[in-house]
Amino acid sequence: MNVSATVNVSRLLINPSLCLPHMMIPTFKDLPIAPAFPLMPEKGIRAIVLDKDNCFAKAHDDKVWPAYQQTWDALKKQYPKASLLIVSNSAGTNDDEGHRQASKLEKATGVTVLRHATKKPGCYKEILDYFYQNKIIETPSQVVVVGDRLFTDMLMANMMGSWGIWVKNGVVKSESMICKIERRFYDYLTGNSMSPPTPGK
Repeated sequence: MNVSATVNVSRLLINPSLCLPHMMIPTFKDLPIAPAFPLMPEKGIRAIVLDKDNCFAKAHDDKVWPAYQQTWDALKKQYPKASLLIVSNSAGTNDDEGHRQASKLEKATGVTVLRHATKKPGCYKEILDYFYQNKIIETPSQVVVVGDRLFTDMLMANMMGSWGIWVKNGVVKSESMICKIERRFYDYLTGNSMSPPTPGK
């Protein structure tokens, strides 16, 4: 059970726009390698946080989906070493015994997987600490979070004061109840002209 998500989703009762992305793309293949946003900081984006399941990999798999390999390689070149971080609610969590899945994923992708005790969206402080300690960023507004879930990935991005890119369809479009609710909620909010908070404001 993701207690962090259950607790933090209650924030949406007060400010529902916290789950909205700053950009929406159909799949990871459509991810802009150097994303730009209105009112983006002058120093630009310095770090990318990536979800795993149904974002760049099929759920429960630890390899980059073949159709996304070119995008993946370009992203690693643009954001080398500690500038790119995988944050999963499976690999790297306390559910990952001995962090074996995290190690396997790192070997397969060449990208660091965050070890975190609290699941998304509550682990945002651990993410920022990682980037600060590695001297990658100066402010949270220099970070982009990429993921397929509004109530975890995008909520976390806005709680961090960062930018969020929503992968709407993923490797396989999820028909789970929670994902259907997220899509309907997105349509409702955007249909009522709501928008996410601007990082740094």
